[in-house]
Amino acid sequence: MTGGQLAEVLEGRVADPGWLADAVDRVARDPDAVGVLFPAAGRRCGRGPLPGSDSPEGKAGWTVDDAARVLLLTALPLRGPALAAQVDALYRYGSADEKRAVLRALPLLDLGAACAEILHDAIRTNDTRLVAAAVGPYARHLDDAMWRQAVLKCVFMDIPLTAVADLDRRADGELGRMLADLAAERHAAGRSMPEDADVLLALIGDLPRGGDTADRQDEREGKAG
Repeated sequence: MTGGQLAEVLEGRVADPGWLADAVDRVARDPDAVGVLFPAAGRRCGRGPLPGSDSPEGKAGWTVDDAARVLLLTALPLRGPALAAQVDALYRYGSADEKRAVLRALPLLDLGAACAEILHDAIRTNDTRLVAAAVGPYARHLDDAMWRQAVLKCVFMDIPLTAVADLDRRADGELGRMLADLAAERHAAGRSMPEDADVLLALIGDLPRGGDTADRQDEREGKAG
């Protein structure tokens, strides 16, 4: 979602819209205020699911407080290291709900790869909501090895692979090997793989473990055809 889309979808769904409007304005004028307003967003705005929150991120869909907190972050007038430091602090010291909102805001902020370490932390957790949010669009800043590990963790945790941004572009033969190994382990233990993981493995299992993105994409399209 973009900031504009979030504002539109929040219309009529925020418990205290006046508070949110004032909070966004205050953060734009005084970025330090976000430290107080960010945690309060759940209580003042509500925590209900947004329309369509069951897709594309499955069980980790967007909520009203997610969107309200993301709006607060997009209102920050900071840039560069100052913005990265503020975002990092909100994540480090925030609740699980606040961490998830930070993760969802990352693709909308002018950060480059400055906050990629936040993704590493989220992926190491056992919170499906954080892992699913961490493999969104900002995961483009993960190197290939870490990205593959994140996808594999989604499979382990039964997080729908629709949560993974750019999966069709980045999935490669090495990920196929890792999935095949996991499938063999589960089969030996009498357990099955999630259906979407089986579909992905069928598409990429025969791809070479090397090669650039274009080569992998060409081979995948040829196999699908």
